[in-house]
Amino acid sequence: MTSAATSVRVDLGDRSYDIIVGENLLPDAGSLIRAVLSAADSAKVVVVTDDQVAGIHLETLTTSLTDTGIPWSTIIVPAGEASKSFQQLETVLAQMIDARIERNDAVIALGGGVIGDLTGFAASILRRGVDVIQIPTTLLAQVDSSVGGKTAINASQGKNLIGTFHQPKLVIADISVLQSLPLRELKAGYAEVVKYGLIDDLSFFTWLEENGPALLNGDNDLRQQAVVKSCEAKARVVAGDERETGNRALLNLGHTFGHALEAEMGYGDGLRHGEAVSIGMRMAFDYSVHAGLCPQSDAERLQQHLLTCGMPIYISDIPGKSQSGEWTADRLFQHMGQDKKVSAGQITFILAHGIGQGFVTREVDGKDLQEFLSLEVTK
Repeated sequence: MTSAATSVRVDLGDRSYDIIVGENLLPDAGSLIRAVLSAADSAKVVVVTDDQVAGIHLETLTTSLTDTGIPWSTIIVPAGEASKSFQQLETVLAQMIDARIERNDAVIALGGGVIGDLTGFAASILRRGVDVIQIPTTLLAQVDSSVGGKTAINASQGKNLIGTFHQPKLVIADISVLQSLPLRELKAGYAEVVKYGLIDDLSFFTWLEENGPALLNGDNDLRQQAVVKSCEAKARVVAGDERETGNRALLNLGHTFGHALEAEMGYGDGLRHGEAVSIGMRMAFDYSVHAGLCPQSDAERLQQHLLTCGMPIYISDIPGKSQSGEWTADRLFQHMGQDKKVSAGQITFILAHGIGQGFVTREVDGKDLQEFLSLEVTK
């Protein structure tokens, strides 16, 4: 079954934009892009992608741009989290300048979360800001990182510590491109889908319990429904708290734990962001139980769903070794202290009173947390 494309609006006044979700959108992307260009008759674009995505989807996009009369050039970077660096940012910016991208032109991010973050950040600071259009090619990017305007690169001290808020002009989420993803990448993205049910939508989590395995196994109709539902949830949160001063922090459920795991693994391919989030969400619910905030049955329900879908839930599920060669509570605690959500020295946590009942808190006792982490590294 093929569903018609759906448009989800992110309502931010004069910076509002649409997320177009549907099948086989990439061949027609040129016409969608032309409609949002600041200077539709004269604007040119530069497409930023990675060396893996380029071989699969770049020609389809550039053919569409050519057919629509939009002049284009390309920038190809190495795939992987390591490209979210100062060195790669400088290289991308230099190539954008060489391509003579001006304020009325646009930058297109074609790829997953790394490309979206890197390209969005470059666009936000090039000539004090040029338009960016997001074309996410992974499930994770379609439901999370391409929407909401967060852009960033990593620092040696932590993930996403250097960045800006820079909303896109358009997001094109082509469900069909997900067919080219390895199952591991789909599962990594699925963690972010599950997150939306956990924070404030029990009915969506229940729907995922019923449909998650089929979604992962290739049902495009279910995938489209999940992407639309996730984008609607994120659009609603972003419209109410664009710069994460309040409830937008709920979207970081599992991320404080997960980012610490990523930092300890050196941001390498041994641990995908979504895999870290999967483990982090389970940890957040178990810590909520540990603190007497959440029923054990809800934590077990989450754990069972993640296991049913073949997701990692324990630190011991991470292949390879940590940077130090040994997982320790002290090192994880130190990584959490560098999280970008730290305020006045207090780590921000998203915990839960139950499935669909997430909440933000900075009232986590450090000693109690370290005791919890000591148990986690032995599981």
